[in-house]
Amino acid sequence: MVRINKLAKDLGFKNSFLIEKCQEYGFVHIKHHANALTDEQAGLLRSKLVDRAAQSVSIKEKPDTSQVKKVSTEKKSSGPAKVVSKDAEASAVRRRIPLWKQKAREDLIKGRWKEITKVSQQKRPRRFEKRTKEAPKEVKVVAPKEKESKVTVELPATVKDVSAALGVKAGDIISKLLIGHGLCATINQGLDGEIVEMLGIEYGVEIELKQAKEDEDEFSLEEAVDKDEDLKERAPIVTFLGHVDHGKTSLLDSIRKTDIVSFEAGGITQHIGAYRVETKGKSVVFLDTPGHEAFTAMRARGANVTDLVVLVVAADDGVMPQTEEAINHARAANVPIVVALNKVDKPEANIMKVKQQLASLDLNPEDWGGKVQMIETSVVTKQGLDTLYDGLLLEAEILELKAVAKKPARGIVLEAHVHEGRGVIANLLVREGTLKHGDIVLCGQTYGRVRAIYNDHGKEIKEAGPSTPVAISGLSTCPEAGDKFYSIKDIQKAREIASKRERKIREVTLSGRQHVTLDNLYKKIEEGQVKEIKVILKADFKGSVEVIKKSLEEISTKEVRTRVLHSGVGGITETDILLADASDAVVIGFHVVPEDKAKTLAESCGVDVRLYKIIYDATNDIKAALEGMLEPDKIENTLGSVEVRKVFKVSKVGNIAGCYVKSGKILRSSLVRLIRDSVVLYDGKIATLRVVKDDAKEVRAGFECGIRIAGYDDIKVDDIIEPYEIQHIARTLK
Repeated sequence: MVRINKLAKDLGFKNSFLIEKCQEYGFVHIKHHANALTDEQAGLLRSKLVDRAAQSVSIKEKPDTSQVKKVSTEKKSSGPAKVVSKDAEASAVRRRIPLWKQKAREDLIKGRWKEITKVSQQKRPRRFEKRTKEAPKEVKVVAPKEKESKVTVELPATVKDVSAALGVKAGDIISKLLIGHGLCATINQGLDGEIVEMLGIEYGVEIELKQAKEDEDEFSLEEAVDKDEDLKERAPIVTFLGHVDHGKTSLLDSIRKTDIVSFEAGGITQHIGAYRVETKGKSVVFLDTPGHEAFTAMRARGANVTDLVVLVVAADDGVMPQTEEAINHARAANVPIVVALNKVDKPEANIMKVKQQLASLDLNPEDWGGKVQMIETSVVTKQGLDTLYDGLLLEAEILELKAVAKKPARGIVLEAHVHEGRGVIANLLVREGTLKHGDIVLCGQTYGRVRAIYNDHGKEIKEAGPSTPVAISGLSTCPEAGDKFYSIKDIQKAREIASKRERKIREVTLSGRQHVTLDNLYKKIEEGQVKEIKVILKADFKGSVEVIKKSLEEISTKEVRTRVLHSGVGGITETDILLADASDAVVIGFHVVPEDKAKTLAESCGVDVRLYKIIYDATNDIKAALEGMLEPDKIENTLGSVEVRKVFKVSKVGNIAGCYVKSGKILRSSLVRLIRDSVVLYDGKIATLRVVKDDAKEVRAGFECGIRIAGYDDIKVDDIIEPYEIQHIARTLK
């Protein structure tokens, strides 16, 4: 049975023409192109149409155009013409066949049936043939990208960017991230640099990470190399730290020779937080921070604001808990310390006792052979003020503090607030360059043009050089304390960078910053982020502090160690949490609990706080964490011996070794070595392990099996395949 549409396609006719012929030849049941003819009817119809057309062509090879026109005219006038002669029938056939098919019909009549059938199916339209032939060329253009050994990826990068750089499908990368790294990602999700580099290693491509152009422009000031001839000496920046009521503010007020209480009333500089003092042609900038909280917040943002720290200790009170905290803050910021022994005029002052306490904290005075200046001062009698000032200048000379003034300004934001009449007032400390009126300033997530500059005395100035504290107006919003500010030329670029920073901070806020905890410590170690455990220790008694601190230090080794950043007596305070947040440390409390505010702050910052009642519990947890940092021992265990007795070559698969297990066993998951003449030729994995036609997980001695080694086909008879496995044994500190 042959359908009309199939036969019409084979003969090159229209369905309507073939249905008309069927009616003419007596096949009255054919009324639709889906009707079918028997094989005999189809053969009869094919022979009649082909034979008659052939006879007409034999009479006259070229068609008579006049006759065709005549028949066409007759059709218009009298309806469909009946076939009365061979010429008329041939003309009727041509009349119903499109012009582009007439050549095919003539070739068909000449006997090239099979060829013309293929041509008729693919002939129209010709332009599609070119596209079909050219299509494979477009696919081949992408192929060389996969062979590149080194590519450059610009950060921040998404899965789509990495896919384009590596020449790998985005779906494959998403699957690899999910299976290999446990990361559920989308095609537009951003990836950090470590994940991007890891993907490059897994695909065998070296990836060079590159920051975006905006970031390069943003940090061009910081990365620029200054010329030696442009460097000029700058004033040191000094911060006063110490315990409450030890006289920090009074001492700073005496050095500045001002009265803060009367000076701040009604002035916009009452919160500037930094003051410049000039004596004998030398200048020193004093930074007045509101306690350790602001100091830590600035350092947590990577802003090393101060060059020197003055540790104020009352001679009548001695070293107090906040004094130790101040020392730890200064050491964590890696800045020199100058000790001011204040209130020496009081009868109960005991200078020798204070020096002994400081010496126990590794602050040895110069008169005892140490390196720390300890200057006796008194606000009442003005004793030692000039000596302290000279000591700070001496430390500054040793540090060789220099800066370039002839370049765009950059520095640190001390604090900011909103003034009713002037808008946003930002208190800045210029570290390098010169800040001028009208400059475009970018700091953190905000930007703006400098409309006014005020010095530390409240006077409006036109420009400010290095180591100069100023207050400016003109920013769009209040920046954060500790943000770095830059002076750039293009306000459009400043707007783009500020918007980008705002989006990035929003993403970080949503994802949350993850601190080191004893639970996630091992994961951090695998990522290469942790080399030591930083601890902040608080206990109920001084003796407990010393015992726990000594125990933690004793379990340290050359490979891993515990570093106690701060230890003290009393409850866990907000200062402890801030220090842990800035230093990424773990807080340990022994028979103490955190304050309400400290507990809330720890939860919001994600700081790990561990409370213990037994010393051994604390040391055991730290010991277990340290042992997890040790690299495990790797022991190789040979599983057996397998002999290759025959090699089967399978197309599109590779060589398969027909083997006999001589001893031991071989596992599907085991590693294997291929040995020939006692020489190891290849070390790799098993791709397939089968017994007859079934996959096997294990084959023991005395049985035969088929083995295909992954990525290796040079297998010969009498080779030895040695299966083995590597056991990872956890190490202990002992």
